[in-house]
Amino acid sequence: MKMTIKQIAEMAGVSVTTVSQILNNKGSRFSEETRKRVLDIVNKYHYKPDFFASNLINRHSKTIGMIVPDVTDFFFSKIIEGAESYFNPLGYMLVLCNSRHSQEKEIQYLNELSHRSVDGILLATPHLLPEAYSLKSGFFDDRPIILVDRGINQRDNGRLIVKEYEGAYQAVNYLINNGHRQIGMLKESTGYYQLEERFNGYRHALKDHQIPFKGRYVESAELTVSGGYEATKALLKYKEITAFFCGNDAMAIGCYQAIYEAGKKVPEDISVIGFDALKLSEYITPPLTTVMQPTFEIGFTAAKFLVDAIEFPTRRIPNKIFDTKLIIRESVETLTSKE
Repeated sequence: MKMTIKQIAEMAGVSVTTVSQILNNKGSRFSEETRKRVLDIVNKYHYKPDFFASNLINRHSKTIGMIVPDVTDFFFSKIIEGAESYFNPLGYMLVLCNSRHSQEKEIQYLNELSHRSVDGILLATPHLLPEAYSLKSGFFDDRPIILVDRGINQRDNGRLIVKEYEGAYQAVNYLINNGHRQIGMLKESTGYYQLEERFNGYRHALKDHQIPFKGRYVESAELTVSGGYEATKALLKYKEITAFFCGNDAMAIGCYQAIYEAGKKVPEDISVIGFDALKLSEYITPPLTTVMQPTFEIGFTAAKFLVDAIEFPTRRIPNKIFDTKLIIRESVETLTSKE
C-alpha cells in the first residue's frame, strides 16, 4: 500500500503542512530533530510525493504538456529526447500529445492540458496560432508556453532559430566547388517545416556561382523516406543532373534507394547531401554528407526556457540562435571536369 503524506505526519507526530514544507525544502524553521524524524520515515518507506496532491499546496504539478506534429518523425523524436533530458532530473514529467499536423487537434490538446493543471506547455506547431490562443490572448497567463515553430508566430523573446539558410548555402556551395553544376533539390511540399530558408540557400548559392536556377530541377514531396524516393524518381529523368541536395536526411535515404533502383551508384554517378545529421545517416552506404542542426539542443533549450518561465515568471526569456555545420562524409564525388 502506498504511503501517504498524512500517514507520515501521524507517524512523525507533526502536521501535514510540516511534512510538506520539509519535503519541499521550506522547513528551515523546524528543528533538525523534527526534520530527521520526518526524513527517516520517508526513506524507510520509500515515499514518493504525489505531485497532484502537492499541487493543492504548492500550485505546481511538476507536469509539462508537450504537443508535437508527428511523434514518429526523426526530428521531433530528437526534440522530445532533448526536452526530457532537461525535465527529468528536475522531477518534471511529460504528457506527450501527437497532433498529426492538425490545428484542430492542437487546440483540443491545449484545452485538455489546461484542465489537467500542467505547469507549462511546449508546442511544436506548423501553424499560426488562432487569435483565441495567441501569445497575447491571455490563454497562457496561468501556464507559460514555449513554441518550437521556426518563428511562424511573431514574438520578441523565447525564439529558437536555426541558421538553416547558411547550412543549405554551404552544402550547395560544397557541391559546386566539387565540380557540380546540374544540381537538383528535393524540397518539402507541406507540413511543419516550411523550409524556405533551405530553398533560398540552394538558389542563392547557384546564383553566386553564375549557375542558372532551373525550376524543373526542384521536386516537392513529403519530408520522409518515401517522399525522397518519389521526388528522386521524378528528377532522374533529367540525365544531366549530377547531384541532389535533399530537404532532410530522411529524403536523402529515399533518394539513395531511387538511385540504386535506376542502376546508378552514390557517389560515383550521382552525389547526395542531406540535412539534419541524423545518427542513422552515418550508417547508410556510403555514409551521408549532411548539414548538422543541433536538434537535441533545441529540445533541451526549449525545456530550459519553459522551466525558467515557470520558476521565474517575471524574468524575460531570451532568444537562442543555433548554428549549422556541414558534415563531410562519402556521398559527394569530385568531378574532374566542370561543365
